[in-house]
Amino acid sequence: MYKDILVHIPTERPMRSAIEGSISLASYLNAHLDAVAVGYVATSTAYVMEGGAAVAAVFELERERAVERAEAALAVFRSEAANAGISYACHALGAIPADAAVSLGEMARLHDLSIVLQPDPAQGAFDNDVPGEILFQAGGPVLFLPYTFRGAFKANRIGICWDGSRLAARAVRDAATFLARAGEIVIITINEADAVSGEASASSLAKHLGRRGLPTRTVSLSAARADIQPTILSLAADESLDLLVMGGYGHSRLQERILGGVTRAMLEAMTVPTLMSH
Repeated sequence: MYKDILVHIPTERPMRSAIEGSISLASYLNAHLDAVAVGYVATSTAYVMEGGAAVAAVFELERERAVERAEAALAVFRSEAANAGISYACHALGAIPADAAVSLGEMARLHDLSIVLQPDPAQGAFDNDVPGEILFQAGGPVLFLPYTFRGAFKANRIGICWDGSRLAARAVRDAATFLARAGEIVIITINEADAVSGEASASSLAKHLGRRGLPTRTVSLSAARADIQPTILSLAADESLDLLVMGGYGHSRLQERILGGVTRAMLEAMTVPTLMSH
């Protein structure tokens, strides 16, 4: 059960998708929502240490202005959260990008679910680095919202991207809160005969979920490796899926599984909210 949720509110990109999606989900689940925003500081701490008191003063001024930018972003969130009547708290950070990534990863580890916006390749922003950092540092599920997302979050129709791997299994377990409330669950396999053993097949997963009373069916597809991600998104559109569930692979594992290369491609081109676990 997701009762303690973290959302990253961008300061360098449009924030509406993150605010609407996270607040609507927290309201639906009756969960507490922590919002964190980062104002980025350009000056490195190493440079400050070498520069003496004058440089330290400049750095502190930069940091204060960065916190003000974070507070401005959170003010929009705070107003919407108060209107929704949810339990929430706000955290404004001012830090260089590397330090901010560490802080966000640590915060994510103490929440049941983290919510971030999909990176936007059209905008050169430090906020674009946050989603990947949280995915690989959180140690738990991360819900990615497309930057085109609008309105209230829902997960009535869910697609599970299944390749029989440990990470796919972790994602299914981490998505239990959503799966238990789903009206229909579609198990999606790509080139299953080439990669998945019988013990970890899609039909075995369907039986497992069926024992929980969950409504499932399986769709098996074939695609060249380069076409796997667009094939999944095409099916998501055809099936009117509200949410995709999949494992999140690190760079060293991108070629190890059928779905390994999809992680980066999905972050680059995402049309439906996607829950990933690493």
